[in-house]
Amino acid sequence: MLDLRYKTILGVALPMMVSGFIQSIVLITDAAFVSRISTEAFDAVGNGGLLFVTLNMMVVGMGDGAQIIIARRIGENRLSVIGRVFGTSILTHVIIAIILFLFLYLFIPDWVVSYSSNKAVAYLQGDFIRIRSFALFFSMITISINAFYMAEGKTWVVLVGSIITALSNVVLDYGLVFGNLGLPALKMEGAALASTIADGLGMFFLVVYLIYSSERKKYSLFSHFSFDLASSKELLKVGSPLMLQGFSALATWTLFFTWLEQKGQFDLTVSQNIRSIYFLAFVPIWGFAGTTKTYISQYLGAKEFDKISIIQRRIQIMTVLFLLFCFHGAIFYPESLIRFINPHEIYVKKSAEILQLITFSILFYGLISVYFQTIHGSGNTIHSMLIEMSSVAVYSFCSYLFIKVWSFDVYWIWSVEYVYFLMLGVLSLLYLSVFNWKNKSV
Repeated sequence: MLDLRYKTILGVALPMMVSGFIQSIVLITDAAFVSRISTEAFDAVGNGGLLFVTLNMMVVGMGDGAQIIIARRIGENRLSVIGRVFGTSILTHVIIAIILFLFLYLFIPDWVVSYSSNKAVAYLQGDFIRIRSFALFFSMITISINAFYMAEGKTWVVLVGSIITALSNVVLDYGLVFGNLGLPALKMEGAALASTIADGLGMFFLVVYLIYSSERKKYSLFSHFSFDLASSKELLKVGSPLMLQGFSALATWTLFFTWLEQKGQFDLTVSQNIRSIYFLAFVPIWGFAGTTKTYISQYLGAKEFDKISIIQRRIQIMTVLFLLFCFHGAIFYPESLIRFINPHEIYVKKSAEILQLITFSILFYGLISVYFQTIHGSGNTIHSMLIEMSSVAVYSFCSYLFIKVWSFDVYWIWSVEYVYFLMLGVLSLLYLSVFNWKNKSV
């Protein structure tokens, strides 16, 4: 079981943070490449990518469920059942990925055209989504393997897989978007193809590593690729609420950008600039989120309840420190960040102002996310889903008022981020203070 030293906590979180940082750089690089093609292509990739990530969160949610269960079994020292959980998670992810692929490839592109006010952007978005949807077949394997290694605390494997994905994506972007390195110039479609191939390469590394790893024999990971009713019920009980809450959170953001697209291209493009850089802020938050789930689940499994507050406090301190390191540019040189993403001066000033506006909401989220992830790690995922859905409901209502009813300037529209984070924080603290959450059986 993992110890509570800052060094060990950071050892678990740092590879995930570096992995998140690399993925953020990929998003920024993608945006920087595509913005040089046209504003329409830039907006299409932004909205199309967000739709893909929204549906992919359903696979991620089940992966989080597998991570929580495996970490709990490690804390309980029930190592013999881990192989069944792993095998069940892969089979579950395969089913979900096939359903999502058919939905993304066959229905989403036409649906996007039907509601969009800018048809040029909508058709480009559909082309991007059709290519990007094939990445789900790589994602279903990657997420399963990542969940296993994050539960074990061996997060450097996740890091290496992310580095391979990121570096290959940048190289392929350079080749396929502009026609360099002897590759065809596919422009926006090149960006979608580059990301999809890169996801496949990252998955290939993880599969090969797992085949030759000591964990394969230790946990009999390849001996349980059959339907196991007990493991399936266990995974669905913990993972399905996470799947739904992850989907609802990203779906709400997709709705937010859809309303902005209907409001006007300037507001949408400015907001896509923010979205591209926003993910830098989530580097430490997501890194420590995975760490929190693993630690909380292991220590609750070991019945060491008195250590929970220590885990929370230490992770909060490190989250805020790393947030200040990763996202300080939003305060001190926001215009330089924006120009790297999108060099068109018409969007720079407004985008920079919004970056400075939302900075303190991110710092607040860094603190309260630890409490929310504690609920995840405890296995009380139905309650965490209710908290998430309540928060996004309030967020959606305020977004509708700000955009559709009152038609605020895009600067004030983004203040809705404070509403969401405040709601999530209050409900998480209230739940941990009032309910008996420590004895949840997983």
